[in-house]
Amino acid sequence: MASDPMRSSLRKAEAGSEHGAGNAFVCPADVIEAAVEGLAGCDETVLSETVCGGILDPNEVVAWVDRTKRLLRFRVDPAELRVEVPAVADGLYKLLMQVDLPEGGPDAAELTTRFVARLVDLRQMLSHDVEAAYAGDPAAAGYDEIVLAYPAIRALAVHRIAHELYSYGVPLLPRIMSEHAHDHTGIDIHPGATIGSHFFIDHGTGIVIGETARIGDRVRLYQGVTLGATSLRDASSLRGKKRHPTIENDVTIYAGATILGGQTVIGEGSIIGGNVFLTESVPKGSRVMAEAPRQLVKGARGSDSEASIALDWDI
Repeated sequence: MASDPMRSSLRKAEAGSEHGAGNAFVCPADVIEAAVEGLAGCDETVLSETVCGGILDPNEVVAWVDRTKRLLRFRVDPAELRVEVPAVADGLYKLLMQVDLPEGGPDAAELTTRFVARLVDLRQMLSHDVEAAYAGDPAAAGYDEIVLAYPAIRALAVHRIAHELYSYGVPLLPRIMSEHAHDHTGIDIHPGATIGSHFFIDHGTGIVIGETARIGDRVRLYQGVTLGATSLRDASSLRGKKRHPTIENDVTIYAGATILGGQTVIGEGSIIGGNVFLTESVPKGSRVMAEAPRQLVKGARGSDSEASIALDWDI
């Protein structure tokens, strides 16, 4: 029996008048106290232990990487750069002071100086990615459209920054940055992935590139591509080992392809077709295509025959 909308509205009105319209709901004190006691303290769960140990505010990391990304993409005026570059340096130094840097390695000041010295190279790499997008996408109306609108360029700007810090051995910060880019673009690139020059991602939604992936120059990926690892029951045994594929220069990988495994190498100049599933290497110049699926077409639209109206559509 269908519900009566009027009765439902009356019940809501009665509930509102009972507690006072616009007043906050008052939860029973014993229920609140039980929740407080259960949530308080630093024992019991790894989550509470981690928080009690002191964790970085991820919003600070996001604010810094967004500012640095804007510097790489848009800042060219010398007067503006003389303000922005020191601000980026100061922000990075403060973040580095909040994480545990590798013992015996460079300190926060040295790493910050090293990063600032690399800003010109990072912009050059990003510029090459813009060139690759224009060369690879006939829908691109110009470089300005790519720089301003393409999610792949936003994701790659963050990745170039995050990977630089990852290569210094900086913990946590690069991963927060990469997940921020993932959240905003749908493109998931681990900061550990090594990506060469003139990298082009078309569309980008659903792309996954794992930590130990190695990608050469002039590589093109389309949406839904996974460069991943094969799974083991005890995945922790793979930590620190190469788990993701190597993609050599001038390779094109079409939508939905999945390439897995640390020993898998896609040879230079190869083309991997859509929806291909690979766990083994292919030599230079290969063409790998999935077998075409069976297509079932019955009848014709617009036919007046009784047979075309009463089709058996069981497949």
